[in-house]
Amino acid sequence: MNILEKPLSSEWIYNGRIIRLRRDTALLPNGATATREVIEHNGGVCVAALTAQNELLFVKQFRYPYMEIVTEIPAGKRDSTKEDPLACGMRELREETGATADRWLPLGKLYPSPGYCGEVIWMYAATGLHFGEQQLDEDEFLNVEKIPLEQAVNMILSGEIIDAKTQAAVLKVKLLCDRGEL
Repeated sequence: MNILEKPLSSEWIYNGRIIRLRRDTALLPNGATATREVIEHNGGVCVAALTAQNELLFVKQFRYPYMEIVTEIPAGKRDSTKEDPLACGMRELREETGATADRWLPLGKLYPSPGYCGEVIWMYAATGLHFGEQQLDEDEFLNVEKIPLEQAVNMILSGEIIDAKTQAAVLKVKLLCDRGEL
């Protein structure tokens, strides 16, 4: 069965610093039309940075949409859709935690909310860590902590870590460690 939709028209509604919003009219497989609202975003990267002691680096930061402090792995948005995701991950890890890594392993991509947002998050594991000073953006405030991998998995299972990108990357790292691949 054909399930593809075809865009017929687009109208830009908002063009902001982080997101852009458009309203499309789409042709459905049955010949009818529907309105699709789409948020465009440059995408981002998250890094599951694993220490030699089998601890992951986490950041705790206030997330305004939820009005709460969220525990997550280091992450950030790409400066443009042309920025190399790995370069972005290296930059974000250094800025947020002060760490650099000798080895980087791609963990794949994640679509955080495919119903209305075109954002893509690239996930990486980083090992062989070296520590220096944080280089936070002027509007960025966060605390860094190390959490043992097993404890992080349990925090995900108990609902204590609720960030989607963090859950996916941490669980992938755990599987790779269990297989001896990381």
